[in-house]
Amino acid sequence: MEEVPDSQPPASAHSIKDLQQSLQVPSLDHGLSKEEAAKRLKANGPNSIESHPTPKWLIFLRQFNNLIIYILIIAAILTTVIGDVTDTSVIVLVIIINAIIGYYQESNASDSLEKIKKMLAPEATVYRDGERLDIPSANLVVGDVVFLEAGDNVPADLRLVDIDNLTIQEAVLTGEANSVIKTTATLPADTPLADQSNIAFASTAVAGGSGIGIVVATGHLTEFGKISQAVSDVRKGRSPMMREIDGIGKGISYAIIAAAVLLFIFGLVIGKYSLPVLALAIVTMVVGSMPEGLPATTSVILAMGVSNMAKKQHVIVKTLPAAETLGSVDVICTDKTGTLTKNEMTITTIVTPQATYDVSGTGYAPTGDFSMAGKVIDPAEHADLSALLTAGFEANDTELHQEDGRYVINGEPTDGSFLTAYYKAFKQEPANTERDLMPFDSNNRYMAKLAKCVDGQTRLFVKGSPDKILPLVATAHPDFDQDRYLKLTSQFSVQGQRVIAVAEKVVPNATTEITPELLSEGLDFLGITAIIDPPRESVITAIKQMRRAGVKVKMITGDHPETAIAIAKKLGLADSPEAVTGAQLAGLSDEKRRQLILNAD
Repeated sequence: MEEVPDSQPPASAHSIKDLQQSLQVPSLDHGLSKEEAAKRLKANGPNSIESHPTPKWLIFLRQFNNLIIYILIIAAILTTVIGDVTDTSVIVLVIIINAIIGYYQESNASDSLEKIKKMLAPEATVYRDGERLDIPSANLVVGDVVFLEAGDNVPADLRLVDIDNLTIQEAVLTGEANSVIKTTATLPADTPLADQSNIAFASTAVAGGSGIGIVVATGHLTEFGKISQAVSDVRKGRSPMMREIDGIGKGISYAIIAAAVLLFIFGLVIGKYSLPVLALAIVTMVVGSMPEGLPATTSVILAMGVSNMAKKQHVIVKTLPAAETLGSVDVICTDKTGTLTKNEMTITTIVTPQATYDVSGTGYAPTGDFSMAGKVIDPAEHADLSALLTAGFEANDTELHQEDGRYVINGEPTDGSFLTAYYKAFKQEPANTERDLMPFDSNNRYMAKLAKCVDGQTRLFVKGSPDKILPLVATAHPDFDQDRYLKLTSQFSVQGQRVIAVAEKVVPNATTEITPELLSEGLDFLGITAIIDPPRESVITAIKQMRRAGVKVKMITGDHPETAIAIAKKLGLADSPEAVTGAQLAGLSDEKRRQLILNAD
């Protein structure tokens, strides 16, 4: 049974019923038979990314594959012939030091790159012959029915067929910071990879909920496997400097050989020297003309550059000449989340029915001030702000804690921004007692918590997407101005910010469970928050320096085009940045696509 080939519509465009038929899956409860799974495993091979690590001895020998090194070896042989032990020792030492430096750097980089192979899940839970089994993920085959739950790594590319509030963290594949809400609905065939919400991709992590999926691709045919294969297939070429050094080496070699031949002929013609003396003189001249210091000098300079990049910038450089190649770059394509930005969502603005508040400080560290109309205020003195911050803190299932001297979260970045904002205002958690929690749901697009508060009242705290929260508020308050907050939501979104609405409701003290009926009765509006993933300060400076040097930086992101342009302006990518989407590129010819990519930022 073959994986779904690229020439056919992707698995995301197949209905569940059609996929079951094409992959010959009897039923979701039964799964494949063990015999059928064994046949498919034998036919298609294990679910693993093939690794072809370069042997260490070959990496070492590769350090001698250089024209200048060839010249030095010849020089060492010639100095040995004429009995010049000192020169021979120096030349051999230069060759060995050059090889050791190159080997050490390339070997370390090779080891680091091989770690990508270990990102596949070691085990998978499957249904076979009606039994639920844990098997090595390498034994998965196309058509297997796999069960996923929170904490699992997805073992292969799966077409989801049943879900329960399933969210998956896909940053390793797409760079998107927030977990993706999954569905089972059939999608159009031209749906971009990052928007294929009915597919669980290999090596991504289940953040919450559970689900069942049918394996549609394994090993190197998974999207993650294709990336690994693409990296392995990169064409190896000579860097500009190495080509230049090779050219110098050839030129020097030809000139030395030509001069040696001419001098030898001239010496024979004039007949002043005996043949042994003449031969020794010519060999001495050849040895003395060899540029044995060139490879040593270039190797030391490149090694220093590579070492600085590894220690100060945490950059893996696979070979020494790659450090020089960076100096020849004129275009850099980069991911946004976590690269250009901190991947630390931060609340910057809070709008309540009473006032608008600005919040300073970035990242998850709870340091910063609240201000209104440019003046710093005490949040405790503003009941509307205190109520919103408390509700945002309570309607939350993420944790914020210190680790190695920095604040990190365990959960969703957006939720983490509310925890940080609360701790900026108040040093202690509210002494409320949780009664029930409704996790974030892909259909509702909000989360809620029921709690008995210190004032004796029982409250329902809710936060989520404005287009879901605002109608619930209007249910309880017919005169509520939804349009005003929808317009504000649009304005913040155009500025590259994510908007979350917050509400609460006082409920009878006997209430112990969050029900749809409880929510449908309406909510009391507390306000909206504008959240950003702040740019790295060092990145803005670096981009400015690169633009000055003539290097163009292009940002690749899954954000809405307007949001992407707003962030690009903050980063200073261009004076008037232009955005292009994958859908736009898909419908163009190769030439037009190439031109549009060159012009876009």
